[in-house]
Formats: sequence, structure tokens, C-alpha cells
Amino acid sequence: MEQPTSTDNLLAGVELGGTKCVCTLAVGPGAIVDQRVIPTTTPEETLSAIVATLREWNNAHGFDAIGIASFGPLSLNPVDSRFGRILATNKPGWRDADIVAAITQPFDRPFALDTDVNGAALAEMRWGCAQGLQDFAYVTVGTGIGVGLIVHGQPTRGIGHSEIGHIRVPRLPGDTVASACRYHDDCVEGLASGSALVARLDGRAIDTLAPDDPVWAPMVAALAAMAHALIATTGPWRIAIGGGVVTRQPHLLEQIQAELERSLAGYMALPDGPIIVAPALGDLAGPLGSIALALEARARP
Repeated sequence: MEQPTSTDNLLAGVELGGTKCVCTLAVGPGAIVDQRVIPTTTPEETLSAIVATLREWNNAHGFDAIGIASFGPLSLNPVDSRFGRILATNKPGWRDADIVAAITQPFDRPFALDTDVNGAALAEMRWGCAQGLQDFAYVTVGTGIGVGLIVHGQPTRGIGHSEIGHIRVPRLPGDTVASACRYHDDCVEGLASGSALVARLDGRAIDTLAPDDPVWAPMVAALAAMAHALIATTGPWRIAIGGGVVTRQPHLLEQIQAELERSLAGYMALPDGPIIVAPALGDLAGPLGSIALALEARARP
């Protein structure tokens, strides 16, 4: 870990994922004091371990604010009685878990809460591939598909945070593989997530696949259709696509870019250079997302 020259401005971040939680004590990407990985098991076990870590850091160093970037769906409306709770998640035992109360009440610090993908998007805008941009989308393609959508510098809000991984898109002709989504037969997550890839492989090993293997075509089509919808609605200047599936198969970025251009068919002019890119922060985008949120919490009046 790189040590900051001072510990006066330390921030505590919690990236709560479906498989693991990453707690980070840092000033920024070049000054990470400590980082702990905690398995995501039950709310009681995981949240208790998070609080124990934060308590240790608070006693040893102190910190100014807490950022929480969590899997969802989440209630993010401060006037909602469910604010800070996990909503209709597929993660067993986590529905209605009050993550904000559990993590923040032991500490008298300002805090900020958002989705893990919105946090990662804000980190890329502050330190990564989207510096200087106000309209940006961060996509993670893993077990599921999450999209952090930033419009005019702020994560989108409304009846809830963005769930663009669940927009419905056309299937390629002849694509009859069952959707990996329990809710939708033809959403992006159901057709192009890591879970969908496992179903499409039908027992084949992923490391045996060539870039032109037919298994990629329906996934590229679904992700390009999602990108088309993003461009046509909120108009991000850049769409960073990360997560385990794309990180291990970087050829997919060029294929999605080409299919996006074919789909738009010249109707909308794209910025110079590729609009589909890899996250510059790599695996640190998520953990640093919680630090970006803590920075926002500290800056509030």
C-alpha cells in the first residue's frame, strides 16, 4: 500500500458486493493506507465484520467520512422509510437489510450511499477514463450486469437507481438459449452476463474460445443494443465496460463498438475515438468508488 504523507484527511470506503466486501482506508488511488476483504455471507456476519474493521481504523487513524457503494437494488431516497436498505435482491437473507444504519451509526461521521456501479462510475470520472466528462456510463459484466449512469455530473434518480442491465433487447434470430434472468426472457443481463455465458457454453471451457466463436455474437448484440439505448437516451460521451467477462475477453470491446456503430447507422454522430472503452482503474474502480462517495460526503455543507 502507498502511504499518504498525512493521515489527517483519511476516508473510509465500503464496497459491498454480492460475493465479497472491500473496505478501504485512503485519501485517493495513490494513497491507500489499508484495504480489507470480507466475505459477503449473512448480513449479521458481514456487517459486523465491516464495523469491526472501521472501528479499528477509527481508533488507529481516524477518518473524516464514510462512503458506501453497495449491490442492490437499494433505497436511495432519504425521505423513504426504507432508505439505506437492500430491496428485492436475489441474494439470500439480504432483502430489507439496513446497511446504512449498521455501518454508520457507530461513527459520528458524514456518509454517502450509492450503488456499487454508480460509485465505480464516479471513481472513473474523478481518477480514471472519464476525467473531465459530465455524462458517462460504467458497465460491469459479471454474474449479472450493472450500469452506473451519470447524467450532468450526477447519478440518475427517479423511482429508483438505474437498472439498465434489465432493459429488454432483441434476441438474435435463432438464439433460443434460456435467459439467465429469473424475471425477463430477453433482458441484457439474461442474455449477456457471466451467468448467461455459462449457459451458452454448454460445458465448454471459456479459455478454449476464439474471438470469432459464435458464442460471442448474441452477447455482443445485447450489449451493443444496451449501448445504443444509452446513446439515444442520456448520450454518455464514453461507456466503460469492465467486469470479469469483458476483462478476460478484451476483444469484446472492439466487437461491441463495431456493432454499436452498425446499429446507430450514422443517425447519431459519435465522438472521435472509441466510445466503448475499458475502465482505467481496473479492479480498483469499485473500491475507489466508495472513496469517491466519501469525498462527496465530506464536501457537503
